[in-house]
Amino acid sequence: MSGHNKWSTIKRKKGALDSKRSKIFSKIIKEISIAVKEGGNDPDGNPRLRLAINNAKGVNMPKENITRAISKADSDTSNFQEVTFEAYGPGGLAVFVECLTDNNLRTVSNVRSIITKRNGSLGTTGCLSFLFERKGIFTVAKNSKLNRDEFELEVIDAGADEFEETDEHYIITTPMEYFGAMQKKLEELKVEAENAELQRIPNLRKTVDVDVAKSFLKLVDAIEEDDDVQNVFHNLEMTEELENALN
Repeated sequence: MSGHNKWSTIKRKKGALDSKRSKIFSKIIKEISIAVKEGGNDPDGNPRLRLAINNAKGVNMPKENITRAISKADSDTSNFQEVTFEAYGPGGLAVFVECLTDNNLRTVSNVRSIITKRNGSLGTTGCLSFLFERKGIFTVAKNSKLNRDEFELEVIDAGADEFEETDEHYIITTPMEYFGAMQKKLEELKVEAENAELQRIPNLRKTVDVDVAKSFLKLVDAIEEDDDVQNVFHNLEMTEELENALN
């Protein structure tokens, strides 16, 4: 299977090093809150909550924090809604921003300000729909109990269209419609993903010079720092030259 997920892998590793733990936990707590409000506080009967809990474990969130977040969700009066933004940054690079917010006006104002201050511009809803495709990305830690070849065949049978291997992980990519089926397959195999989520994968990546790329990545970092932002996706091509310049 050909690999198209290089930047996703690099971004995940970079995020683990650069992001503050409290920021990561805050994102997951919001997801837990929404999951509980939508489907109740029993993870066995609530796939979205089960997924949020697994992702919490994947970033080593303490068990008591997870339990507290589930308990608080029932009484939390915050009404989070999902909001997305599509924009262009330096070099014409595309940015897709996903937010969870309890104040839409605040989020729109903050995201617009961050983007315009860093030489970007907000686009209209749907302007990037042709460029990004939603796919399921599952990150599974390697271990001695997993036979690589057998595991790959199992996930391909469950709908994976890519299976990649890094030094420490297997990364499984599925079409969006097979996301649930892959969750069930991993549960059947008693394999717990460190992280599982729907990501927006660009169909076409763009290469720009290193200085423009650095400016663009500062924009991405600034957007990610906003408390309402859950995910930022883009189409920057991570070239070897840029990778070396960032190290």
